[in-house]
Amino acid sequence: MLDKFEQIFTEIERPFAWLDLDALEQNIAFVNEACGQKKIRIATKSIRSAPMLNYISKRIHHFAGFMTFTASETLFLLEQDLDEFLIGYPVYEKQSITRLAEWVKSGKSITFMVDAMEQAALLNTIAQSEGILFEICIDVNVSTDFQVLYFGSKRSPIANFQALKELTDQLQAYESLIVSGVMGYDAQIAGVADQSSQLLGLQTTLIRTLKKQAKKKVTAFRQFAVAHVKSLYDVKFVNAGGSGSMQFTAQQQEVTEITVGSAFFAPALFDRYDSLTLAPAAGFALRVTRQFAPNIVVCHGGGYIASGAVGKDRLPTFMEADCFEFLPLEGAGEVQTPVVVKKGTVSIGDTLYLRHAKAGELCERFQVLHAVKDGRYFGQIQTYRGDGQCFL
Repeated sequence: MLDKFEQIFTEIERPFAWLDLDALEQNIAFVNEACGQKKIRIATKSIRSAPMLNYISKRIHHFAGFMTFTASETLFLLEQDLDEFLIGYPVYEKQSITRLAEWVKSGKSITFMVDAMEQAALLNTIAQSEGILFEICIDVNVSTDFQVLYFGSKRSPIANFQALKELTDQLQAYESLIVSGVMGYDAQIAGVADQSSQLLGLQTTLIRTLKKQAKKKVTAFRQFAVAHVKSLYDVKFVNAGGSGSMQFTAQQQEVTEITVGSAFFAPALFDRYDSLTLAPAAGFALRVTRQFAPNIVVCHGGGYIASGAVGKDRLPTFMEADCFEFLPLEGAGEVQTPVVVKKGTVSIGDTLYLRHAKAGELCERFQVLHAVKDGRYFGQIQTYRGDGQCFL
């Protein structure tokens, strides 16, 4: 594949971001099969390109819409003529919410995430002043507390029935809000690689055991939470899962839709999931511009580090992992990156191909994705950055 890349991308200045549309198509097919009859909601944070969101959505068998990450990003995508939005995180920006109200008036579908009364109060106030109803989704925390170990995400405070009941009881006083959805994201299953040894120092065998035990608790609490909310409101959807838990979530009766994002680009972090068979679909290319030693070359750029807990698994990975590695004391540099050549010969002017550890964050570094399809150059695809956008 890299030999073909060299031929296809020979005239493109380095560094650049690449996208393999054939691999993307394979991943879309995998996602469609893994999710079965459940609807699929695309996580925009993992794509960060309006044309690619449109491209993928047209190839999803049971498409539910988009999960966005800010109100301002949602506004941008509305302007790109997209629809059916669930803002996956609470927003507290009055101006952006007010602007979204105008789109609601025009008939667009926008659902806000809520896990606290402060968020709901702001939404209700704006909806009242605009003379409309806002749809909201309750974010239920289905993380697993093993007492000696908290396994999951520390985000939503709705982690037990008492907290959920208090919220739903208070929400009934807000006449301008409609509870239309419930989300129960199983971060400890979807977001933790089976073969990771970085999380809290846990080893692979223990992580697999914890995930297996967590599945039972996730299912029990989520079903109970959904039943409670449905007893009070006309719930349209129950959102759950992620790229790392598609097969598990597809079997959950209470869930109507699964959020998927990273699986489409298949970043390096997802190489260590037992249940995923994905093809690397996106990455970047660096030019070798220095030769420090016979076995150490230096690339221009490369410091594209993934967010999350700091560790080696947040570094980019080489497409030819058996040939190259980073120096432990330098890693991926801001403007230059020393690379150890373990096998083969590399000269000044050569190109090294890498993948980002996470999916959409790559697009924050590049204005376009240079796409290939059927062994030929397909063209440039704009990212959010290429459209002059920066949301977080």
